[in-house]
Amino acid sequence: MFLDEPTTGLDSSSCTQCINLLQLLARQGRTIVCTIHQPSASMLQIFDQVYILSSGNCLYQGSTKNMIQFFKDIGAPCPVYHNPADYVIEIACGEYGQDIIDKMVNDMDNGLTQQYFNNPHLLPSLEALKDRAELEYDADEEEEMEATSQWNQLKTLLRRGWIKVKRDETLTYMRIYVNIIVGIMLGVLYWQVGNDGSRTQDNYNLLFSILMHDMMSPMMLTILTFPSEMSILIKEHFNRWYSLKMYFMSVILIDIPLSVLCGTIFTAEVYYMTGQPLDWNKFVMFLSICLLIIFVAQSFGLMIGSVFDVVNGNFVGPALAVPIMMLAGFGIRLDDLPSWLYWGSYTSFLRYGLEGIVGVVYGMNRQKLHCPEEVDICIAADPSRFLKGIGLRGDQYWNDVFMLLAFFFGFKIISYFLLRIKMQLIR
Repeated sequence: MFLDEPTTGLDSSSCTQCINLLQLLARQGRTIVCTIHQPSASMLQIFDQVYILSSGNCLYQGSTKNMIQFFKDIGAPCPVYHNPADYVIEIACGEYGQDIIDKMVNDMDNGLTQQYFNNPHLLPSLEALKDRAELEYDADEEEEMEATSQWNQLKTLLRRGWIKVKRDETLTYMRIYVNIIVGIMLGVLYWQVGNDGSRTQDNYNLLFSILMHDMMSPMMLTILTFPSEMSILIKEHFNRWYSLKMYFMSVILIDIPLSVLCGTIFTAEVYYMTGQPLDWNKFVMFLSICLLIIFVAQSFGLMIGSVFDVVNGNFVGPALAVPIMMLAGFGIRLDDLPSWLYWGSYTSFLRYGLEGIVGVVYGMNRQKLHCPEEVDICIAADPSRFLKGIGLRGDQYWNDVFMLLAFFFGFKIISYFLLRIKMQLIR
């Protein structure tokens, strides 16, 4: 490994950790060559060998421990309590005159002398090294020389992402608290409307509100946070610390646990407080649609964040969300859309989410809803008639799940290639 001043810009503690790590790598059989900028006396002792230059001439090469003895041998001993590294830099800069520099170069034979190495008799000659090493180019061998495996890259990126999540406690807790508070607000506002035949339209509005929350929150969060990581990605990816695929995979995986937790908390409290069907299978199906909408919205936001910065993405995201909502079948029946615009409903992932949760709540042969005694007539108490009135079918659940999965993978693939193109253009 060749490193050019790896400690530049680091504090004393970080410098020591960096040099200790390099020493550990050297002890494992690697060759580490690096320049160092004004090392302390304790840091200089960590190095095994030192090579000092002045105007292209070798002033000293050998072990760090023998450098003090070399100063004595040339008649220029290092002052007591003086940092040897500072002393030799002062000599190399000519502060003690040119004569001492010439003497050091001559005594070192300009780098050919090996007497100040530890056990110099064990050092192989240049001819021996040439005979030992095969200086042939092997293209297949070069392709196999990966810095680390993709699996190790992914593990490291996931570990770093998890540390970042734990450190950013404000955003993490805010996501959880917002889902709890908004869920309670919707639960109180639409208290027990799920089995009330006189408030079927209100419950339909609630279901769309749930989807709106599941879409906008993760989409805008991704649009606002992902572009801020672009500068780090550009530097680290261009340095070939990891592949773009592994980085993109880590971005996808690291947010899944928190998204599932927040989505489950929000869905569970709203589902129970608003009196939706108390059936475990229906709840799992309802939750699955909500989580799929969250993941699709994240993918959609990632696609926008891969192309635009925060300012432009903050405009493009909501602007594209409007037609997605318009073509979802809420507010206007899909059958009432103009023929030339009807095809657009197939591009709205919100349409499949709405059809899925409405089918779970009012489909699957659900019985007639309870009509309160104080209400004269409940027009939409019959679930099948209500579904027909809003132009949705209650038997399309698995088709909706399939389409949402298709949107999820489609948006992820598009996001990856957009990000890859952006990296190439920046390069």
